[in-house]
Amino acid sequence: MCRNRIREALAARGISQTELANKLGKTFNMVNLYASNKVQPTILVLYQIADILKMDVRELLLPNNGILDLEQCI
Repeated sequence: MCRNRIREALAARGISQTELANKLGKTFNMVNLYASNKVQPTILVLYQIADILKMDVRELLLPNNGILDLEQCI
């Protein structure tokens, strides 16, 4: 399963999901789905999130350790 660290990054920076949603131009519900790993953001949105959070996009991703089923990420 594909996973991200958006929830952790938001908490570490003291930014709410609502604030991120407003800055992205997305609904709170969509950002909540990203943060809970129920839906994965597109690469473009992931880069936008990293930019808003002032962090390297790679920090938002969890390593796959060679066991990733790519079809689950599409």
